[in-house]
Amino acid sequence: MNAAAPQLELRRVVKRFGGVAAVDGVTFQVEKGEILGVIGPNGAGKTTLLNCINGVHRLDGGDIRWEGASIAGMAPHRIAKLGIGRTFQIVRPFGSMTVRENAAVGALFGSAAARRGPREAFEIAEQVLELVGLKDKAAYPVSALTIPDRKRLEVARAVATRPQLLLLDEVMAGLNNVEIDEALEMVRAVHATGVTVLVIEHVMRVIIGICRRAIVLHFGQVLAEGEPEVVLRDERVIQAYLGERYAKRLRASDGPQDAR
Repeated sequence: MNAAAPQLELRRVVKRFGGVAAVDGVTFQVEKGEILGVIGPNGAGKTTLLNCINGVHRLDGGDIRWEGASIAGMAPHRIAKLGIGRTFQIVRPFGSMTVRENAAVGALFGSAAARRGPREAFEIAEQVLELVGLKDKAAYPVSALTIPDRKRLEVARAVATRPQLLLLDEVMAGLNNVEIDEALEMVRAVHATGVTVLVIEHVMRVIIGICRRAIVLHFGQVLAEGEPEVVLRDERVIQAYLGERYAKRLRASDGPQDAR
């Protein structure tokens, strides 16, 4: 292990489906303790990129390194045990379980250092449910949860694995402004525990609000990278993703807008 290495490093990562490169030579680093935003139009390769990082997809080229060592080709459960957790766009909790039981599943199958027995798993579940704002609903059946609460549960289950890096895939999609603000506070609370966060989002005020750096994907390639305020004013990003309508609102308000 190289102590000077970034926590996560992607080196010219390629993932193809048939003849199409969904991820095409992507290179970037994630430093320990940061919140990195990944944005881009639908079909840009964002979720595919997360699937490459956590082992759902095998690479067709390049390398992914975790704390200096390659994790390319590892199975998802092995990568989870190393300390990389994630959420999914389509939330699929275990419907026959309570909220507490769903969170405990993450604790049972998380990182090797944090793996516990059932009793300890439920203790961890209680902690993470309080962290994401679901403590009072721990005994609820999943069917009783609203969509925002199901998204919170998805985060709780991932955080219960005790990750060092958390990959968030559009956890704020479909939420209203109040719910987005609450979700922002949840992400900040998770980050404050020492977890590095890589977040995919379409809501630009989320990227502005919690990220110091953003990466824009377009046709599977990195189009732009830098501070969110700078990236969102890049003409290439406006043309490829945000559109002139967004740019006009941005110039009129001199602040971030939602790309929805």
